[in-house]
Amino acid sequence: MGEWEHTAGKHHGPDADDKGIMTKDSMRFYGLSAPFTTPFVNKDKKLILQYTIKYEKPQECGGAYIKMLPGGDKFDADSFSGDTPYNVMFGPDVCGTTKRTHVILHSEAEDSKGENVMTTPDIPCQVDTASHQYRLVLHPDNRFDVFVDNRGVRNGRLEDFFPFLKEPRTIPDPDASKPEDWVDEMYMDDPESVKPEGYDDLPHEIPDPDASKPADWVDDEDGEWEPPMIDNPDYHGPWYPEQIRNPDYKGQWEHPMIDNPAFVPNDSLYNVCTEENPCTHVGFELWQ
Repeated sequence: MGEWEHTAGKHHGPDADDKGIMTKDSMRFYGLSAPFTTPFVNKDKKLILQYTIKYEKPQECGGAYIKMLPGGDKFDADSFSGDTPYNVMFGPDVCGTTKRTHVILHSEAEDSKGENVMTTPDIPCQVDTASHQYRLVLHPDNRFDVFVDNRGVRNGRLEDFFPFLKEPRTIPDPDASKPEDWVDEMYMDDPESVKPEGYDDLPHEIPDPDASKPADWVDDEDGEWEPPMIDNPDYHGPWYPEQIRNPDYKGQWEHPMIDNPAFVPNDSLYNVCTEENPCTHVGFELWQ
């Protein structure tokens, strides 16, 4: 989908033949894919997905992520789209206030949801017009790393950042509840703060004392002149007592967690390119 250009771009290093692929037009879909020489399976080994991105102009709305896809001989490149199944989706996505690095993985592991799951919380991305290198590493010990320009921006256990599994490792203790005397209000009304006498009787607006009746005003024709109204400088809105720090404040109560008896660990969450469903193609499927 779309027309791509093979170019070093407007700004490049000393080697003008060091080229990449570039989308040419705004407000359209792009799709481009190619098969791997051999199917890729990451069982018992790292998966390292790395590529470099450069925006030629500031990005308002557009993806620049890469996908690793299954399908083998049945993969239909001509119909490659956002509906095409994928095993890994990785890279920056910018649209309006959304500026994040997608890491979306698909797992068919036992006890997993069998869905595409995205890392939480969001990983920020680069939005300037310089070149940036993105790298995703999936480790056989079910850990992952994300690097931008060789700087680690996210790492940890897959199960802690991706909602793969049907059951979480820990759950709120069903036998625990917030104590009745627990105080989680940080501030309280100052008991010495007293509403000024007569405050409720103050009008919200008063006649403008600087206004005067126009010289050409005729009461018989224009009616009785009334000065325009202005906000009363002595009225400051509804009265509330001043707030002070609550001496009994204990902080926000946190529900204690316990091990989930229904949790089933899975050692193969990292294995997104499996022997049954290997990664056979790589592609870009983008909107900009």
